[in-house]
Amino acid sequence: MTAHRSPAVALERIAKKFGHVVALRDASLAVAEGEFVCFLGPSGCGKTTLLRIIAGLERQNVGVVRMAGRDVSHLPPSERNYGIVFQSYALFPNLTVARNIAYGLEARRKSRHEIDGRVAELLDLVHLRAHTQRYPAQLSGGEQQRVALARALAPSPALLLLDEPLSALDARVRLALRQEIKALQRRLGITTIMVTHDQEESLTMADRIVVMNHGVIEQIGTPVDIYTEPRSRFVAGFVGHMNFLSVVADARPGWSRLGALALRHRAAPPVPAGTPVTLGIRPEEIIVGSGARDAENRIVGRVAGLQFLGAFTRLRLDLGDSAPPLECDLAMGALAEVGAKEGVELPLALRADALRVFRDPTPPAASDA
Repeated sequence: MTAHRSPAVALERIAKKFGHVVALRDASLAVAEGEFVCFLGPSGCGKTTLLRIIAGLERQNVGVVRMAGRDVSHLPPSERNYGIVFQSYALFPNLTVARNIAYGLEARRKSRHEIDGRVAELLDLVHLRAHTQRYPAQLSGGEQQRVALARALAPSPALLLLDEPLSALDARVRLALRQEIKALQRRLGITTIMVTHDQEESLTMADRIVVMNHGVIEQIGTPVDIYTEPRSRFVAGFVGHMNFLSVVADARPGWSRLGALALRHRAAPPVPAGTPVTLGIRPEEIIVGSGARDAENRIVGRVAGLQFLGAFTRLRLDLGDSAPPLECDLAMGALAEVGAKEGVELPLALRADALRVFRDPTPPAASDA
């Protein structure tokens, strides 16, 4: 029989206020050993504060932080056994690449033989062996972030914390480092928590995503769960792109009305007829063209605009006065097939299995402060 193992990190009802501002409210989470978890949300949602509380750089007002079953809530950062990488790299400008990586090991008074061996190992791991004697100012942004990552990993911590480590890099470097960090994390098996506001980053890197808004955890799930089964209108709109339709509940369960049009949708808890609800559908889930002619939930939309996005084109479809425009995505081949041009009317079908029902109102935008 396998013994139960404590989570690598467990947060129990964490709350934090800065003066009268509530930064976190009742945040609970367990992170398994070897798991890659992303804290995702807009600026001001509390994700960085939660990471800093795990690191001991901020002290929670309420709640418990455990690492491997040990209560570390009141321990200083030096006693929490983690490595951390910041957005700004935070390298020592007067130290070479090798000395930057060795810094934590020297502080722990490791032998020169141990330090040299570990530094060489990490230089190979982050592909910087040729840059050993360079200084940070002689490196690109991506190379500096690799040094910061190697420095964080040097003492072999039990936990790796990443605070928006890629946001200062250009798109091409960001994509390459995203893949490298994920591969490195898998190779080392190190428990990792990353803060990001970039939904694509979280969807491609995380085992699980923690979506946050206004200091509250809105949803925790795998990238597939978060994208396909958002539990709130905020999550649906923040992760990926979602069309929203304001409708009223019909007397028939599983139906709502958009003006005179009856729409069948996913099952949802029953509400009285006439109750305002919101339906959501992703752009790629709308059927356009001949496949929509005899389908359920058929409507007609006039092409009001086309936005070329590389692998697909996003159509803006005007439904008239009864509803806001819809956006749908078509691959390049399908675009020509349906004859999509500005001003053309196209048959559409809103798949009933893709129409999600939300009762919650639109949340206010988070502060950028």
